[in-house]
Amino acid sequence: MRGWLLAVSALLFCTPAWAQNDRALEAVLTDLDNAATKFRMAEASFVWDQYQKVVNETDTQKGKVYLRRSGKDMQMMAEITEPDRKYVLLNEGKIQIYQPQIDQVTVYTPGNREEVESFMTLGFGGSGHALLKSFEMKYLGKEDIGGTETAKLDLVPKSEKVRNNLAHIILWIDTGRGVTLQQQLFEPSGDYRLAKYSDIQINQKLPDNVFKLKTTGKTKTVSTQG
Repeated sequence: MRGWLLAVSALLFCTPAWAQNDRALEAVLTDLDNAATKFRMAEASFVWDQYQKVVNETDTQKGKVYLRRSGKDMQMMAEITEPDRKYVLLNEGKIQIYQPQIDQVTVYTPGNREEVESFMTLGFGGSGHALLKSFEMKYLGKEDIGGTETAKLDLVPKSEKVRNNLAHIILWIDTGRGVTLQQQLFEPSGDYRLAKYSDIQINQKLPDNVFKLKTTGKTKTVSTQG
């Protein structure tokens, strides 16, 4: 009888792993919500590794990224310094890529502005629970990244159209600051981009010209709809 009672007690009082993970995910999303209310701007150094499965090669880009909340919108400038200088600007729902070597700006105007901003600034200044509108999310546990304990999340886009290009995303969140230290974006083909962020500065004043492309009088502009 005692063994039977112990077994029943264990079933009644133990917490299933899925319930623990749900609570952990809720806590991470709440941390992101709290950080988002205080977020104004940020800058960080980055290393972007783009892996191509077909040729089994990885291309690496390095540089700095700047983000700033402007009203309800988010501005982002990525200044790529290696291997070739390039600038990627997100502003007012448009993505502009400036290539100084050919002196050309390519302008992309995506259809869903909010979706684009959430993808481009993922893990920096965004509400955690807002992500639930676009993603199915799972908590994968904790992992040490460069001496910082992070919460590891797996995000699967709810939109079938998005999943055709992006299978899922893994985020490593520094919950103390509410920012992403690493992102890994997987394509259905098996290709992925791994982004690592360091020297992250939150709410330090940035000059306005950071969010302007340094073009020339001869810069060619090409537009495309997305």
